[in-house]
Amino acid sequence: MTIRVDADYLVVGAGATGMAFTDSLIAHSDARVAIVDRRADAGGHWRDAYSFVRLHQASSFYGVASMPLGGGRLQLDGPEAGLHERATGDEICAYYDGVRERLSASGQVEFFFACDYVGDGRFARPAGRQHYAVAENCRIVDARYLAPTIPADTPPPFDASDEAAVVPVGKLPRVAESASHFVIVGSGKTATDAVVWLLKQGFDSDTLTWVRPREPWMLNRSRVQPEPAIFRRLGADVLSAAVGADSFDDVFLRLEEAGVMLRIDPTVTPTMAKAPTLGTWELDLLRSVENVVRLGHVTGVSGTRMTFEAGGMLLSPGSAIVHCAADGLPRAPLVPIWGVDTITLQPIRAGFPCFGAALAGYIEATRDDDVTKNALGPPNRYGNTLSEWAEMTVRGSRATASFLAEPDIGEWADSVALNPARTAVADDGVAEQLLRDAPAGLSRLAELAGVRGA
Repeated sequence: MTIRVDADYLVVGAGATGMAFTDSLIAHSDARVAIVDRRADAGGHWRDAYSFVRLHQASSFYGVASMPLGGGRLQLDGPEAGLHERATGDEICAYYDGVRERLSASGQVEFFFACDYVGDGRFARPAGRQHYAVAENCRIVDARYLAPTIPADTPPPFDASDEAAVVPVGKLPRVAESASHFVIVGSGKTATDAVVWLLKQGFDSDTLTWVRPREPWMLNRSRVQPEPAIFRRLGADVLSAAVGADSFDDVFLRLEEAGVMLRIDPTVTPTMAKAPTLGTWELDLLRSVENVVRLGHVTGVSGTRMTFEAGGMLLSPGSAIVHCAADGLPRAPLVPIWGVDTITLQPIRAGFPCFGAALAGYIEATRDDDVTKNALGPPNRYGNTLSEWAEMTVRGSRATASFLAEPDIGEWADSVALNPARTAVADDGVAEQLLRDAPAGLSRLAELAGVRGA
């Protein structure tokens, strides 16, 4: 038997983007929404995250528009005193419990958890216990297109023998006391979290080997804060660094000099630019690890040896191989957000997926035709290489100019904590800097990245 679900929209995925889209949509329309997710509750990958995870950015930048995460609180002590708080994984899951309750209480949203979406507006409980379907005129919203891949649900991208002690990062606390050495595999935020956690637990840096296939650029967390004046200064410095730059390396080295970008090893020029934020206190800890392996990606692990694209190494007895090498945020091809059959959620402004999803929900609720919607909300991608980071920045800047040209969207965006670039009251010369450098800086980034168009 198939149960018919009465809904105007079927949102596939109750993670960050699906929840942000739905929250804005129902706040500005009387739409009825069904949300389906394979997990048992809302929150997406946070339900499976490692226990010591935190947002790498301020809590205010994350969540849904109607219910700020963290309340804009500042950290009062510790190495980040004075910076905005960053929620833990447990706090994020509790927050999404509250968002789910709020959306359900609206009477416009119905959740279907522990269900698999099978396509064509149909979804089902596992083992075929129950089937559901929406009407043909119900619009499908794909909130899984850029869903993160994490070590908890993604096998390591290398061969491992039965004797190899390979564990996903989420199991690191379980094996920490029994292992005599730790091999951290990965170059991104998850790997840096694992290294910082081990060092904060009192493990000596000599007990760590860090396999970094690539060197990453990371954003200085103090420069990415939900204070409009601070964020606008960040944007101005990025564009100023691009003016007259002769290469991507030149741009990023200028950004390092300006205190915007950080790299772990100052003797190695990074090629990776997913650019999560990093505290300078974390940078100091990361630099204490001297056993760094740069032989390319891992190809195999046995009980005694690791092999790489460019060599191999013996493993110390009692080594735990910590898998932090899931791809994280995917880089699927750009498609129009408003397609013929499906709304495919993707970032709009660079680096802030929750704001992009909330903006898409607002646009969907207030605009009538898909051509207009796509013009106001063009898709963006996540960065990986230096070139992709520049492309993301250019596309995000162009999109911002498009949607802020609409007075109602500008007013809405200025009222939303998720928006990193709300209007600043005082700019300390930022407006002058932007007026001087923004056109040339944006043009140079576009030229370097090969991005066409105005």
